[in-house]
Amino acid sequence: MKTGYKVCDAMTMEPITVAPNTSIMECSKVMAKNHVGALLITKGKDLIGIITEQDIVRNAVARGIDCSATQVKSIMVKKLISINPAADIYDALVKMRDANIRHLPVIDSRKLIGLLTIKDILKIQPQLFDLVVDRFELREEEHKPVHERTEMLCQICGSFKERLYPVKGMLVCKNCLKNM
Repeated sequence: MKTGYKVCDAMTMEPITVAPNTSIMECSKVMAKNHVGALLITKGKDLIGIITEQDIVRNAVARGIDCSATQVKSIMVKKLISINPAADIYDALVKMRDANIRHLPVIDSRKLIGLLTIKDILKIQPQLFDLVVDRFELREEEHKPVHERTEMLCQICGSFKERLYPVKGMLVCKNCLKNM
């Protein structure tokens, strides 16, 4: 199933990168400051790894590793799965699903040009949400705590908002509500 949208239409153009000798603690701070769930590890212009929030929790925090003294290269994922910017976003999502990952570096002519996330895909093609729900390994607890802050998708403009308003059987954001 092709969507007509290419990876380059949805990807983050300037992903956040860090050097391999950056501490895990500093990586966490960079993620928090930039509101991202993954960092790409580069040596010069070469992509050599990726680190996600889950990697930090599972491979450092849960193991009692000193995150201030340990370099990210010791826990980063080195076997990278990437995608070409001309690929259809459906193919990217299938690749993510099959590898059980949520972040795909975008490589063109052996050069890092972006990062594609599931959220990037769903922002421009929310219909693919069913594929995400049906196919990704769900690792959630049965009785997951409910957080008060949740982003939902406006059914008119497709943007994620914390608050939506019911109008004519749809959930819409404040901006779309004003324009109706």
